This record gives sequence, C-alpha cells and structure tokens, in this order.
Amino acid sequence: MPVVHVIDHPLVQHKLTLMREKDRSTNSFRRLMHELSMLMAYEVTRDMPTQLIDIETPLETMRSPVIDGKKIVFVSVMRAGGGFLDGMLEIIPGARVGHVGLYRDPRTLVAVEYYFKMPDHMEERDAIVLDPMLATGNSAAAAVERVKECRPRSIRFVSLLAAPEGLQNFHAQHPDVPVYTASIDRQLNEHGYILPGLGDAGDRLFGTK
Repeated sequence: MPVVHVIDHPLVQHKLTLMREKDRSTNSFRRLMHELSMLMAYEVTRDMPTQLIDIETPLETMRSPVIDGKKIVFVSVMRAGGGFLDGMLEIIPGARVGHVGLYRDPRTLVAVEYYFKMPDHMEERDAIVLDPMLATGNSAAAAVERVKECRPRSIRFVSLLAAPEGLQNFHAQHPDVPVYTASIDRQLNEHGYILPGLGDAGDRLFGTK
C-alpha cells in the first residue's frame, strides 16, 4: 500500500511558510531550503538501519549504534534537487551522491532525461531521491524508475511540496516507494504548477526565470 509521510514539525512548517512568500530573496530562499532539508533529514532517516561499534567514552568502553553513511545515496534530481542536497549532506556527510538530470517538456509536461550518474554497488545502498516539487509526478516517477534499474537496497522519495495529482501518478507507477514531504498542497494549475505552492523552486533557488 502506498505510503506518504507528511513532516508536520512546527519548525518545518514555519520555514516552509517563509519560503512560500513571493517577495523572499534568492539568498533567503536558498538558505531556507538548506535549513529545511536539514530538518527533514532527521525524519527521512528515522528508520535507517544502524550497526553497533566499539567506542571509548571518557569513563569506559561501550558498544553504541551508528548509521553507515557510506551506504546512503542521496540522488539529486537536477536542477532544483541540488539545493535540497546540501542540507542533507550536512547531516550525513559520508553519504554518496547520484544525479538524475531531467527537464519537463513545457508542452507535454513529460520528463526528458539528459544526465544520469550513480555510485557503484547500489545493491548494497539505500537511495534517497531528492526533488523539491512533486507536481505532475512525471519527473519523480521517471527518476525513481532509473534509480530502480541500479537495484538499490531501498528507495524513498523526498519533496518539499506535493500535489494530490502527482502523488496519485507517482504511486500508480511506484506503489512500493514511500514519499516524504512537508506539505500536500491543494492541486495543480493548467500549467502543471502546484497551488498554492511556492513557484518554480529551481528559478527561485538560482535567481533565474
């Protein structure tokens, strides 16, 4: 059964509200995305497997749990996924990074791939696919389909915002992949943008139009 985790922590919702404001500067939007991705990383990795290692405290030795960061792969869906990636890496700096380059055809809204690069030995790793906007779901589904070809140990998808139509489309193709998001917004408009949304995340992140 498809699973959607809405991360409703007050700090997450507060920063998301600030990001939605149309007059927010590029610098401020970028900083907020960085902070928000750090906060979301805590929830996304909540059930990640740990292993016990031997350490020495100032008083005695003990066995204590750690996450094997090298087994985690953050997959950035270019280009806006890059802004989401930095905060995640600050929390788990040992993670590997993959990239999926996609753009949305403005006429058909279909995702077109132009780049794909993943770490080796994905069958031993957990993939976390990052794309700030799950709008139509076409890009998200296409990115996850490519990642699945590498046969990772597990896959989860993370977005700032999701539209109901996009979630339905995504889970029709990938019912086994859980989605983590800060908000499920109302709907898509005729151009495939999320309403009320926050505009084009890539344009606002990089100061382009």
